[in-house]
Amino acid sequence: MKPGYRTTEFWLSTVTTLVSLLYASGLVVDGTTAGKIAAFAVAALSTLGYQVSRGKAKSIEPPK
Repeated sequence: MKPGYRTTEFWLSTVTTLVSLLYASGLVVDGTTAGKIAAFAVAALSTLGYQVSRGKAKSIEPPK
């Protein structure tokens, strides 16, 4: 099994989280409060989704 940082899920999650956090902090564009809250939620859900995905991938037993 390859390390987590070499998976597509890791990189998609990382990019999504970074863009969401940049938007939520106001560094990319000046958004509304609701937009910032939504961006933080997307960042959190993206990270959580990645963790669940890797957990499932690691729990599968390799074929014998």
